[in-house]
Amino acid sequence: MEIDMSGRMNKPNEELAKRRVSISDQVMGLDNPVFEHNRRISASSEHNSDQGRRKSILHHGSSHCESAENIPQYKFDLENGRINGNRKKSAYSLSSSIRDKIEYSEELERSWLYLFCARCHGRDDTPSWEPPGWRKACPQPFCPTYRKFARVLCLFLLGLLLWGIVYLVIGDDAAPGGQLFGLAALCIAAHFGGWLMSLTTLPALIGMLITGLILQNVGLVKIGGQYTMMIALVRKIALVIILTRAGLDLDPNALRKLKVTVPKIGLIPWAVEATVIAAMTRYILDLPWIWGYLLGSIIAAVSPAVVVPCLFRLRAKGYGVAKGIPTLIIAISGIDDAASVAVYGIIKSIMFSHDALWYQILQGPIAVIGGLGFGIMWGWLAKYVPEKGDPFMVPLRVLMLLGGGLLAVFGSEAIELGGAGPLAVVAAAFVSCYFWQQQGWEVDDNPVATSFEIFWMIFEPILFGVTGAQITISELEGKIVYLSLGCLVAGIVIRIGATMVCGIGSNLNLKEKVFISLSLMVKATVQAALGPVTLDEVNKGNQREVEYAEMILMLCVLSVLLTAPAGAIIITLSGPKLLTKTSTPIALPEAWKSRRPSMRDISIINEDPDLEETANERKP
Repeated sequence: MEIDMSGRMNKPNEELAKRRVSISDQVMGLDNPVFEHNRRISASSEHNSDQGRRKSILHHGSSHCESAENIPQYKFDLENGRINGNRKKSAYSLSSSIRDKIEYSEELERSWLYLFCARCHGRDDTPSWEPPGWRKACPQPFCPTYRKFARVLCLFLLGLLLWGIVYLVIGDDAAPGGQLFGLAALCIAAHFGGWLMSLTTLPALIGMLITGLILQNVGLVKIGGQYTMMIALVRKIALVIILTRAGLDLDPNALRKLKVTVPKIGLIPWAVEATVIAAMTRYILDLPWIWGYLLGSIIAAVSPAVVVPCLFRLRAKGYGVAKGIPTLIIAISGIDDAASVAVYGIIKSIMFSHDALWYQILQGPIAVIGGLGFGIMWGWLAKYVPEKGDPFMVPLRVLMLLGGGLLAVFGSEAIELGGAGPLAVVAAAFVSCYFWQQQGWEVDDNPVATSFEIFWMIFEPILFGVTGAQITISELEGKIVYLSLGCLVAGIVIRIGATMVCGIGSNLNLKEKVFISLSLMVKATVQAALGPVTLDEVNKGNQREVEYAEMILMLCVLSVLLTAPAGAIIITLSGPKLLTKTSTPIALPEAWKSRRPSMRDISIINEDPDLEETANERKP
C-alpha cells in the first residue's frame, strides 16, 4: 500500500489484492554485510520493491545522500552549494549542521574509521520514515539509520519489559546477581561477542565461546542448581536443530550421484580419527577405552556451521563448481554429524545402562534400526501432512519436523536408546526433503530449512556461550592442556592423510583432495552440543567419572578453539589456489540474499499461486 501526503491509503492493484506473508525476494537492507546468507530463498516469490510502491515522501525523497552509494553525488552537490535546493552554509558558521561539515573525500572513504563504521552498520537503501534532521545529526555510515536505531531501541525496551515481568513472577533469581539474570546476560553478551568476531570474517561462534569463557573466569557468571537442568534441556533442543539442518542440507540427487564417494570419504576418515583419539587419550591421558571412544565419536564430527558459509562464498565465485566440491563437502559433513551423534548416544547408553549384558550388546543394532525406522516413517508422513495446498503449509511442516525430532530425542533417552533419537531426526529431515523436492521445493530453496536457520540463530549464542562458561581456567593443568592439544593435532593430521587416501579412485585431482581433507577438519557445533552432556549424566559422587567428563568437555572446547578459526581461514585462502574456477561466471540465483535470514523470512501462508488458484476454484 502507498501513503500520500494527506495520509490517505491508496487501493492496491488487483494482482496484490491477496495478502501474502512469505519468504520475500525483495531487496532488503543489509544489517551486517559480513553475514552472507547463501541459501536460495523461494524463487517463486519474485518481487521488485521499486515497482510495487512509490518512495514515501516522509523519507527525504529529494535527498542526494540516502545511502553510501550516493556519496559521490552528495559530494558534488556539496561542493556546488546545492543541498535540497539551498546554498551550502559556511563551514565555520555556528548554525551549519554536522552533515554539511562532512565532505566524503576519497581519503575519508579509505580511512579505517569509515570502513569500520560501514562494516558495522551496513547499508540500508529501502525507503523508510525518518525524523526531520536525522541524517544531518547522524551522518551515515558513522551513525546507524533511524530504522536500525529504532529497532535496537524497541528490542531494548521489550527486553526491559520482559525482565520486569519475569522479576515480578520469579523474584530474586531474576534480579541482578541472580542466576537467571546472569544466564540471560551471558546469552546477550555471547551474541554481541559473536557479532564482534564476525566483523573479522571469522565464525561468530568463536566469539560466543570466548565470551562465555571470559565471563565465567572473571566471576560474572555462575550456573548451578535448578538451572543446570534447564541448560541441559536447551542443549538437547539445539542438538535437534543442528541435526535437522544437517538432514535438510543433504541433496538426494547429489547423494545418488556420489553414493560411493560420500560414505568412503566421510565415514572411513571419521572412524580413523575417532579411533586415533581413543588410542591417544588412552595411552597419553590415561582415559579408559570406552571413554576414549565416547570422546572420539564427538571430536570426529565436522561442523557445517563453519564449513558451509565458506564453501558457498567459493561456490558463488565459481571455485570447485564443475566437480561439485562444495556439495560433496556439505554432504560429508551431514553424514559425519549423524554418525557422531548416533554412535555417541549408543556408547553413552551402554556406559550408563544397568541392564543385562545381552541387552547392552543388542542396544546398538536396536537403536540404529529403530531410529532409522521412525525417521523414515515420520519423513514419509510429512509428505502428506499437511496437504501441499494448505495455506499454512510451511509453518505446519516446520512444526512437524521440530516436534518429531524432539519426540525422537527425548523418547529415545526415556527408553535408554540414546542413539536412536539423533538418527531419527536426520532420517526424518532427509526423507521429508526428498519428498518435498518431488513436489517442487529445491534443496537450496526450502522455506523449512530457512526457518531452522533462524532457530539456530537464536540457540547458537546460548549453546556456545554456556559451553564456554563451563570451563574454569584456574582448574586446568598446563600439562594436561598441552597433551590434549597434542592428541587433537595427531587426530587431525591422521584424518587428513586418511581422507586423501580414501580419495584415490575418485575423479578428484591432488589439489582437490588436499582441499577436501583440510575442509573436513573443522569442529564446532556437535562438540559444543555433546561435550557437556556427559558431565550432566555422571554420578557427581564418583570423582573419577567427574574428572573424565570434565576432560571430555575441555577437549571439546579446545577442538573448537583450535580448528574453527583455523579451518575458516584455510578454506577461504586455499580455495582459490586449490580449486579450479569455471570459465563462465557463476550468476547467483535471484532468490539468494547477501544477508542472514530473519524472522520476516518465515512464510506463514502458501506462496504457490497455482495451488492457491486451485484451492479457490474448489470453493463453492
